[in-house]
Amino acid sequence: MRSSRTTRTLVAGTTAALVGTLAATAAPAQAAPGERSLATVLAADGNRFDGAWNDFDVLDRAVRTVLGAKPDSDVAVLADGGTALTAFLPTDRAFRKLVHEITGERPATERATFQAVASLGVDTVETVLLYHVVPGPAVTYRQAKRADGVVLQTAADAPVTVQVANGRVSLQDLDASDPDPRIRLGQTDVNAGNRQLGHGINRVLRPLDLP
Repeated sequence: MRSSRTTRTLVAGTTAALVGTLAATAAPAQAAPGERSLATVLAADGNRFDGAWNDFDVLDRAVRTVLGAKPDSDVAVLADGGTALTAFLPTDRAFRKLVHEITGERPATERATFQAVASLGVDTVETVLLYHVVPGPAVTYRQAKRADGVVLQTAADAPVTVQVANGRVSLQDLDASDPDPRIRLGQTDVNAGNRQLGHGINRVLRPLDLP
């Protein structure tokens, strides 16, 4: 699904600060990374809603919904395993928290959670998804733990800032009114060994103050 427009967007979003800070923590030379995409990983459990709130069914459905409505969206890069990136992956529970914080309601199911997220509109969902994608060489959790204060430029053309405290990594987004997401320790380096690397997070990153 790679397009030249997507590639240009990703290259333009790579920041010198990120490259400079993480260069010192680069791992020794290894075999060339694989090209399994994060979209493949997200769909691995069968593209269905279930009762496991700490997986990524809502995220998977959100990605597919955006691409169904906007096939040329830059979100397609998540299905292009040849394009290097890091993605922060909100769990189903993270999306449920977002719905509660916006509406005051707590959906009983993942399906209801997705429907509430989709009601924000495809353009908003697209922007939110792109805000979770950081172009450029994959950032491992080990590197992130050494990158306190580094600003990551996302594919949404908006920054997130890495914050490290007591050995835990959180991400400061552009919404100051709610807690910042934190990387889940049991879901780091998802898709390791490939050009696209993901880290599960416990809240949804917000590129703006969502209503």
